[in-house]
Amino acid sequence: MILRLVQRSLAQRFLQSSLLLVGVALGVAMVIAIDLANSAASQAFALSARSIRGRATHSISGGPGGLPTSLYTQLRREAGLRNAAPVISRQVRVDGLGERALRLLGVDPFAEAPFRDYLTDSGSLDVRVFTRLVSEPGLVLPSQPLADRFGVAPGDELTLRSGDRIATVRVAGLLQPTDRVSSQALDDLLLTDIATAQELLGQAGRITRIDLLLPPEQDLAALRALLPPGVTLNEARQSDDSLSQMTEAFEISLESLSVMALVVGVFLIYNTVVFSVVQRRPLIATLRALGASRRQIFAFILGEALIAGALGTLAGIGLGLIFGRVTVALVTQTISDLYFSVNVQGLPVAPLTLLRGIAAGVLASLGAACLPALEASFTPPAGAMLRSGLEGRARRLLPMASMAALALALLALTLLQLPGGDIRLAFIALTAFIVAGAALAPLALTLLLRALTPVTGRLFGVSGRMAPRAVLRSLSRSAVAVAALTVAVSVIVGVGMTIGSYRNAVSNWLDVTLAADIYVSTTLFAGNRSQGDTRDVDPAILDEVEALPGVAQTVHVRAVAVDAPDYPQLPPVNLDVVSADVTQGRRRYAWLQVEDAWTALTEGQLLVSESFAFRRGIDPQNARLRLQTERGPRSFPVAGVYYDYSSDQGTVLMEDATYRALYDDPWISSLGLILEDEASLPELLERLRTDILADKNLLARANSELRADVFVLFERTFLITGALQLLATLVAFIGILSALLALQLEHTRQYGVLRACGMTPAQLWRYTLLQTGLMGVTAGALSLPVGALVALVMVRVVNLRAFGWALTPTLQPESLATAFAVAVGAALLAGVYPAWRLGRLVTALALRSE
Repeated sequence: MILRLVQRSLAQRFLQSSLLLVGVALGVAMVIAIDLANSAASQAFALSARSIRGRATHSISGGPGGLPTSLYTQLRREAGLRNAAPVISRQVRVDGLGERALRLLGVDPFAEAPFRDYLTDSGSLDVRVFTRLVSEPGLVLPSQPLADRFGVAPGDELTLRSGDRIATVRVAGLLQPTDRVSSQALDDLLLTDIATAQELLGQAGRITRIDLLLPPEQDLAALRALLPPGVTLNEARQSDDSLSQMTEAFEISLESLSVMALVVGVFLIYNTVVFSVVQRRPLIATLRALGASRRQIFAFILGEALIAGALGTLAGIGLGLIFGRVTVALVTQTISDLYFSVNVQGLPVAPLTLLRGIAAGVLASLGAACLPALEASFTPPAGAMLRSGLEGRARRLLPMASMAALALALLALTLLQLPGGDIRLAFIALTAFIVAGAALAPLALTLLLRALTPVTGRLFGVSGRMAPRAVLRSLSRSAVAVAALTVAVSVIVGVGMTIGSYRNAVSNWLDVTLAADIYVSTTLFAGNRSQGDTRDVDPAILDEVEALPGVAQTVHVRAVAVDAPDYPQLPPVNLDVVSADVTQGRRRYAWLQVEDAWTALTEGQLLVSESFAFRRGIDPQNARLRLQTERGPRSFPVAGVYYDYSSDQGTVLMEDATYRALYDDPWISSLGLILEDEASLPELLERLRTDILADKNLLARANSELRADVFVLFERTFLITGALQLLATLVAFIGILSALLALQLEHTRQYGVLRACGMTPAQLWRYTLLQTGLMGVTAGALSLPVGALVALVMVRVVNLRAFGWALTPTLQPESLATAFAVAVGAALLAGVYPAWRLGRLVTALALRSE
């Protein structure tokens, strides 16, 4: 019988059931989409790393300049390392193969067999192609899928760009993947002979690393003793593990955002189930009077939510797969922008992802329906018939709701104070603050509407006095609607203020950092310094640029990655080598132990960024840093910590002369031009592009152009959080709409009496919209402080734990005004349909409805 009642109830209340379904579907879709994006990006990176590393157990690497080829020969001869292979690995861009970075892998074909199967795999490569690859210069091997996608065939010429160099290569043949996994692993790979790679990259006599296949009994200490200073022996997977750590906080943040989206959906589900229970209290009372047990009533309500939740979960899975394609593109683009290049082909759907989505949808539906189901099952038959009893109980529960809000806030504060700095605890605390704000909705509604009643009465007459009282008389439903709206709008406020704080911090940082008039660098693509993806620019360009009339000064930077022996579990150090203080002393510091930072740099000290110091525990009492140099490990004093937002892994500043004395690296990475007269900028920029950079893979941009490019990347990074704002807005609208429809159904007879007493349809419209507007005003007013608190936690706690930046929260009046307008606008817009239905109300039918 209960099952038949559930089925009939869902069919009769299709619109309300649809609202529950939408709440589940949106939450599940976000969970699945984010999980798909994270897993797809992680899988693509793992496959790419495996394709480069192969079966190597260890690798030998040097400083930014790589290793001399002679070391490989020496180790094979003197140490007897037979399973050793020299490798050159560098990201390049190839014209006509899309706006993506490809990995140029230079190998010795005769040493490759133990490590990688590209040249030996089941005869996939013709022996004539193999012979040409090692005997002819300028030949490369892309994969068959890559060639098919861009219409490349053997014999075609390609233009390859790396550093400041542009070279022409020919396709000797195509690598044939054996399955889908190898197809994705080879997708971003260009294979070539190691001599060709050295010529293309201008790395004569140098290699990136030496791969080793060592037996378990190998004496690693004895092998390390054979290595020259500045050369290290590491496990092959160590680099992959350190790189994956870079994106760990980013992925956790995305997962937490999806959970927050589900929390918003849970409020919508709860809202819908509560109204469903309230509307059917007479039916529940009748069932109880006819002998239905509390357990059966509980099963009836829970069964309805479970069936609708299951349908919503199925819809959410479908939506999640659709959203996933967009989310994968956004996530991989962000990872490529901020960390390392990753290419995702296809959208692999793991069973675990679907199970997580199903579990999230079903548990959210059951969890949200439990309280209303318990309330319905424990209501006696006589009490279920009386509306006054329900509203009286709702008012009596008001202090309990306020105490619950206080308890949740205290729980959140406690979680934030726990040691360890776990970002997951920070997000749990964030959710607790949001739910605490929602629990304050009954109190806020009561206090605010009592205060506003005289005002609305003077402004709108009888309707203005009736509307606040009508909302307060239906506190059991209106408070839940306001709570759902508060949750949604507080997320909008919190995310908006967080993004605004980021934007303000980045803008101030750029004002200080981008002090040159023109910047010259390689054409931009994502790379990772620790994988040898340095942007090598011949320093000879400095003389050409300085000879241009109107150039007052040039400043150059070398951006490399070096190892820090004291932090082997962390990624290599991003080292920025500077030739002069382009900021002219305006750089901002968290702390500084010297009077003049630039003087300290010229004396061999270092400056480290805020995020670098946070991740490695550097403070005034622990102000030293050991770096692996090509002269062996060196310890440097740290003069101070500066604010920098170029990398959440942190950066270290070193003066150019200090660097050149410790590393055999002649290259630079970029340069800035300071002009004598800014009015000459357009003419000088054009001359620079046509006379000096025309035949080089270099890009000259004015200060304003570079700044604009930075903010394009910034906006792209926050597209996913923008999607959460949009979802919250949608939920806000649906939540208030469901409340209004329920109120309208319950008060049909009251509206009939009002019409019979002479209230016109226009007055009924105003009466209804006043109720919705007041609910929106209350939710907006409550969501502003809650959202500001959310932003404070995200900026000062979540952001610090995830990325190492302690930003200053920025109060943006326009953001607050927009969020308040969203709350009121969503409420008013949601009131249009119920008001329209009331305008068509037949008075006689309404009076008979009870």
